[in-house]
Amino acid sequence: MQKILNYINGELVEPVSGKYLDNYNPAEGKVYSLVPDSATADVNNAVEAAQQSFEAWATMPVEKRSATLQKIADLIDRDLDKLALAESIDQGKPVKLAKAVDIPRASSNMRFFATGAIHFASEAHVTGNEAVNYTLRTPVGVAGCISPWNLPLYLFTWKIAPALAAGCTVVAKPSELTPMTAYLFSQLCMEAGLPKGVLNIVHGLGPKAGQAIIEHPGVPAISFTGGTVTGKKIAATAAPMFKKLSLELGGKNPNIVFADCSFEQAVRTSVQSSFFNQGEICLCGSRIFVERSLYDRFVTEFVKLTQELVVGDPLEEMTRVGALVSEAHMNKVLSYIELAKEEGGKIVTGGKQVKLSGHCANGYFVEPTVITGLNEQCRTNQEEIFGPIVTIMPFNTEDEVIGYANSTPYGLSATLWTENLTQAHRVAARVKSGIIWINCWLFRDLRTPFGGMKQSGVGREGGWEALRFFTEAKNVCIKL
Repeated sequence: MQKILNYINGELVEPVSGKYLDNYNPAEGKVYSLVPDSATADVNNAVEAAQQSFEAWATMPVEKRSATLQKIADLIDRDLDKLALAESIDQGKPVKLAKAVDIPRASSNMRFFATGAIHFASEAHVTGNEAVNYTLRTPVGVAGCISPWNLPLYLFTWKIAPALAAGCTVVAKPSELTPMTAYLFSQLCMEAGLPKGVLNIVHGLGPKAGQAIIEHPGVPAISFTGGTVTGKKIAATAAPMFKKLSLELGGKNPNIVFADCSFEQAVRTSVQSSFFNQGEICLCGSRIFVERSLYDRFVTEFVKLTQELVVGDPLEEMTRVGALVSEAHMNKVLSYIELAKEEGGKIVTGGKQVKLSGHCANGYFVEPTVITGLNEQCRTNQEEIFGPIVTIMPFNTEDEVIGYANSTPYGLSATLWTENLTQAHRVAARVKSGIIWINCWLFRDLRTPFGGMKQSGVGREGGWEALRFFTEAKNVCIKL
C-alpha cells in the first residue's frame, strides 16, 4: 500500500514516530494509502528547515522566485489528468469536476501570485517640502498554512502561492482526509527546483500536527481555511502570541431569487450552487429564498433539475454528484436530514443514502436533497451542514428577505438574482456577506479580496491582500 511522505527540507521523509493513518477512498469506503501521523517533532524539523532557508529565499530577486513558481504551475498543467484522478479518488468528487475546476485553478493560483509579486507596488507620500515617507514591505518570516479537505489542491495553493511569492518560507498542513494531491505537489516542487526548506509539507491530524504549527514561536503568521469551531481554537492559541491571522471559516449562504430574474439562468445556476462538489464547499448557496409570486414555479423546476443529477462513481463521465469525504461526514449529513423532518420540513426530493453496485457498493453517497416548510431560525437553516442539502423558502418583501439572509452567525457569500440594477445594488449593500454575486455564482477574479464577515472569518485572501498579509509594513521617513 502506498505511503504518503512528509516533505521537509527538500526531501520526502517518514514521520519521526513512524506512525501512519489510514487514508480512505470515499467512493469505495476502503483504505487505499497511508498518511503520516505527524506530531511536534516533525513540525519542529519543518520550521527549522524553513527558518534556515528564509533569508536566501526572501532576498532572492523576485523575478527568480516568480520563475520557480511559474515552473511549478507548468508542471501542474502537465500533470492535470494525474492530479485530477488523485483528487477524485481522495475526496470523492467527480473527476470531471477536478479536471475542469480544481486543478486548473491551482495552476492559476501559482501563476497569479508569481506574476503579482513582480508588479506589487507600495506607497510613498511627500510631506510638503519637508520629507518623503514610504512604506517598505518585507516578508514576515515562516508562514503556517493549513488547508481543508473539500478543494484540496486548489485551496492548498491558494495559501502557499502568495506566501512563497511574498518571500516567506512555509510550513503547510493539508487535511489528513485528502493528502494525496499535496503529496504529488511536493514531488512537482522538487522537479521544479524549489530550494530546499522553502516549502515544507507536514501531514497529519489537526490537534497534533496542526496545533504544533499554530503554537510554534517560530511561525509568526497563520493562514487557515476550515470550520468556525476550529477557527476559534486557532485564534485562542495564536492571538495571545500576537501572530498574524487569516481565518476563512464556515458559511450558510443565502441565494435570493427575485421575481424579475432571468428564470432559466437563476434556477440552473442555483442547482449548481447547491450541489457543486456534493455541497462540500463553503460558498454553496444552501438557503434559497424565492419571491412568493415565483416560488411554486421555481421549486417545481428546481426539483426537476435536481432529480436529473447523476449520483455515482466519481470516475464516470456522467456523474455529477460523487461521494462525501468520509463515513463520519456522511452520517452527519444524514442526521441533518432527520433533524429537518423533526423541525417540520418536507423532503421534496432526495433525503436518503445512495447504495451503488460494483466497486462503489460501500461508498459514502447521499442523494441531493431539497427541503421546504422550514423557518429561517431552525437549526437546519442556521448551522453549516456541508453536504448536498438545500432549503427553499418564500418571501414577500425586500426587507423580509434581507432579514432572512442576515439571520445566521455566518457571512461568507450571497447570491442575488434580479434584473433590477437599483435593487441589486441596494440589497448587496445590506446583506452582511463578504462576497456578493449578482446573476452569477463562483465567478472569481484573483485580483479581488476574498473573505467573510461575522463568524465566517477574519482577514482577506486573494489579490494584493494576500501578498500584504504575508509581509510586514514599516514606514521609512526621509527628511529633505
